[in-house]
Amino acid sequence: MKEIPEEIKKEIEKLVKELNYHNYRYYVLDSPVISDEEYDMMLRRLKELEEQWGYILPDSPTQRVGASPSEKFEKVEHREPMLSLDNAFSIEELREFDARIKRLLGTNESIEYTVEPKYDGLAVELSYKNGVFFKAGTRGDGYVGEDITQNIKTIKAIPLRIEGVDKVPDEIDIRGEVYMNIDEFERINKERQERGEPVFANPRNAASGSVRQLDPSITARRKLHMACYGIGYYSGIEIKSQFDFIEWLRKARFPIPAYIKIARGVDEVINAIKELERIRQTYPFETDGAVVKVNDFELQKRLGTKTREPRWAIAYKYPAHQGITRLINILSSVGRTGVITPVAILEPVRIGGVTVSKSTLHNWDEIKRKNIKIGDYVIVERAGEVIPHIIGVVIDRRTGNETEPEAPAHCPICGAKIVREPGEVALKCINLNCPAQVEERIKHFASRRAMNIEGLGDKTVSLLHERGLIKNFVDIYKLKQDHLRDLPGFAELSSKKLIEAIERSKRTTLARFIYALGISQVGEYAAKLLAEHFRTIEDLYHVKMEQLIKIPQIGEKTARAIEQFFNNEENLEAIDELKRMGLTVENPDYQEKEKPLPIKGLTFVITGTLPRPRHEVQEIIEQAGGRVSSSVSRNTDYLVVGEDPGSKLTKAQELGVKTVSFEELLKLIRQD
Repeated sequence: MKEIPEEIKKEIEKLVKELNYHNYRYYVLDSPVISDEEYDMMLRRLKELEEQWGYILPDSPTQRVGASPSEKFEKVEHREPMLSLDNAFSIEELREFDARIKRLLGTNESIEYTVEPKYDGLAVELSYKNGVFFKAGTRGDGYVGEDITQNIKTIKAIPLRIEGVDKVPDEIDIRGEVYMNIDEFERINKERQERGEPVFANPRNAASGSVRQLDPSITARRKLHMACYGIGYYSGIEIKSQFDFIEWLRKARFPIPAYIKIARGVDEVINAIKELERIRQTYPFETDGAVVKVNDFELQKRLGTKTREPRWAIAYKYPAHQGITRLINILSSVGRTGVITPVAILEPVRIGGVTVSKSTLHNWDEIKRKNIKIGDYVIVERAGEVIPHIIGVVIDRRTGNETEPEAPAHCPICGAKIVREPGEVALKCINLNCPAQVEERIKHFASRRAMNIEGLGDKTVSLLHERGLIKNFVDIYKLKQDHLRDLPGFAELSSKKLIEAIERSKRTTLARFIYALGISQVGEYAAKLLAEHFRTIEDLYHVKMEQLIKIPQIGEKTARAIEQFFNNEENLEAIDELKRMGLTVENPDYQEKEKPLPIKGLTFVITGTLPRPRHEVQEIIEQAGGRVSSSVSRNTDYLVVGEDPGSKLTKAQELGVKTVSFEELLKLIRQD
C-alpha cells in the first residue's frame, strides 16, 4: 500500500466521524441537521479517498454493505446465555411476580422496576471490542446463534464505533431486537406479491427473514430498525442498573426503546403498563406487551435465573387480537411422538394483519370443555399476536345445524387403535411404524438444530420413506448414492451432495445428538443440560430418575421420559448401530465434577491494569469456581487490584472488602 499523506488520513478520519454522527442524527434521533445532498457529497468524497489510498477505517459507513454473499451462516457463541422471558397475561400474575421477587430477596420494601415495550422482532447480540463493532449473532438456542455480522452492519442506526461516552468499555455485548415498521412490511409484501413470491406472515417474520439473508445487499434494501435494551458480557465499565444502562446506550448513540419508565412498586408498574398500552397504538411498529425488569443489577444477580428465564424479569402480554369466524371442520394431526392433536379448519379471517384459516384445539377434552361444535361461530385469538387459538363459542349464532365432533378411535394415518395413557389428556397412536410418526421423527433427526443433514428436508424425507428407502433414522446412514439416482429431482450431483452431508453429520456433539433423538419433553435446553452432566451417551444407558432429578432444572415429567427412553433396549440398540456405522459424538459441554474449585462461591471485582488481559483474569477466576462482578458491594469477597486502580479501591476500603494483587490471586487459587 502506498504511503498515505497525514492530511489525507486526517480527512478520511474526519469524514468517517462526521458521517457516522449524521447517520445517528438521521436514523436514531430522526432529526437531521444537513441535507441529503450534503450527506451524499461527503460520502462520495470518502469513497474516492478510500479507493485511491486504500485506507479504510473499520467504522467507515462504506463498510455497511460490501461483503460477498456467504454460503451459510457460521455459529457464534454467547459469552452469557441469551435467555427468554417468562410471561404474565393478567394483573394478578404481575402481582404474583412482584411477591415472588420480594420473597426471594427477603424484603417487604417496594422494589424498583423498569417498564419497556416488548418489541416483536428478532433477538440479536452486538459485540464491541475497544469500542469497535466486530460481531453480531442471533439468539439461537440461547447459547449458540448464527453469525449475522455483515447483515447487521446494513442497519444504519447501529453504531460501528462507540462514541459520546466518557468511558468506552474494553468489551461489551449489547442485546436488542431487530424489527421492521408496518409500512415497510406492507411495501415488501406488495412487491413480493407482484413478483409471484410468497408473502411474509407478519412484520416479525419479515424482519427475521431479512436479517437471515445470505446476501447482505438484500438485507440492505429493506428498512430494518433495532431497539437496544439488554447487556450480556462486559468489562472495563461500571453500570449499576437497567435505567442507567439505557441512559448509557443513549449517550453512546445506540437506538433505545421508545419508552422506559422507572416504577417503584407493583402499582406503579401497572400504571406504566396501562400508559404504554395507550401509547403503543401510535408506534409505527408492532409491540405485543411490556417488559418489567428489576432495575438494580446487583439485585438481578442475587435473583439469578431458572431453567430458561431470568427470575428478575417478566413480559406482560397485552390482550391479543381477536376475530369471529365459522368453524368448518375438525381434523386430526399426528405428531412425531404419536400425540393426536385436533386442528380446527376455519373460514379465513384477518386478525391483527394476518389471515388465519387454522387453529389448534390442543386436545379433545378442551373441545368438550369449551362446548365447541362443527359449524359454530367461534372467537379466535392470536395469543402474543402470533399463535391462533379458539377461546370460545358465539352461542347466540347457533342454528341447530351444528354437529358434535367425535374423537377418533383410530389413527387417521395408519389406522392403529388410539390409546389414552393414565393421567394424560392426549390421545396417542402407539404404532412405532406409523408413517406420520416415522417421517416426523426422521425430519426432526435431520433438522438443522439436530444432526444438521443439509439436503434432507421434509419433501426428501417423505419421498425416501414413501419409496421404502428409510423406515427410521438409522436407515439414513445406510443410504447409498445408487439408491438416489433414479428418484425424481435427484441428479448425479445432488445425490452425491446428500450422501456427503449424511457422512459429515456422523461427527456431532452429545447435546445435538440427544436433541436429535426426539425424546419426549427433551428440547435443546434439556439436551444441553444432560450433556453438561453426563460425559458420554453410554453414561445415559439405563439411567434412573433419581440421578436425573438431581439436576435442578429437570422436572419429574422430563426425568421420567428420559428414563423410559434410555431403558428401552430397542432405542439403545439403534444408538449402538449408529456408532457401528461411524457416528462420533463429542461433548464439549461436559462439566468436570472432579475438578477442584478452590474459590467456589466467592465473588471478585477487578480494578486497574493487571499483568494479563482482564478477560483472561476473569476466566481464571471463573474456572476456579469464583464469580466476577462489575461493581464493589458488601457481597464482594475480594477486590483484585492492579496498577492505577480506580474508585473501586476506595469503595472496597470503605466497606472493608479484602484486596489482593494478581500474584496473590494465583496463590489463593493454587492454595499455596
